[in-house]
Amino acid sequence: MNDTTAKPALPDRLSGNARSPFFVKECFDHQIGIRFNGKERKDVEEYCISEGWIKIASPKALDRNGQPLMVTLKGTVEAYYL
Repeated sequence: MNDTTAKPALPDRLSGNARSPFFVKECFDHQIGIRFNGKERKDVEEYCISEGWIKIASPKALDRNGQPLMVTLKGTVEAYYL
């Protein structure tokens, strides 16, 4: 039997934007949790574990293409599957 529930290893850097070079579709087939500075975050758009940052969308500001501006927060990042 095939084990179809096998989860790929989470990369060091992952983006939720399909246009990003750091987008990995196989990782998003499963739910991903992000813990930032010991707190659970639900609004993370991109993360990098080795550099210790996450990017979240600004609530109101948009760029010239209508996409939300990203705010970078630095701290301890942990990514895991739920």
